[in-house]
Amino acid sequence: MNIAFIAHDSKKELMIQFCIAYSGILSKHTLCATGTTGKQVSEATGLSIQQYLIGSQGGCQQIGAKISCNEIDLLIFFRDPLNRKPSEPNEQDLLRLCDVHNIPVATNIATAEALIMALERGDLDWRELLR
Repeated sequence: MNIAFIAHDSKKELMIQFCIAYSGILSKHTLCATGTTGKQVSEATGLSIQQYLIGSQGGCQQIGAKISCNEIDLLIFFRDPLNRKPSEPNEQDLLRLCDVHNIPVATNIATAEALIMALERGDLDWRELLR
């Protein structure tokens, strides 16, 4: 599966810890991320992650384009709903694209863990059938 990661600045450490905890599962999949998130996660975990531009320079749009082309199967977007900075990506467009294209999306640690465990059990394999 193709998994994309995005994290607002205040959630980057949480994303790193999440990816460390689940690196065994994540290593079996194709990973991509916005620039800073991808760089920090890759350095902390050793996971191979295709890095796009940083979010404020178009990285979120690049991931959005991949979602639109059905090239992303799962999005993990740790966002800060209370303290988003103006330079951080606006999640509404990405969430709408995920809804349009039936992409499972997690915006917090609880949902991300549920989706990763479902992925490990094979519960998300239905996405492969749609290709």
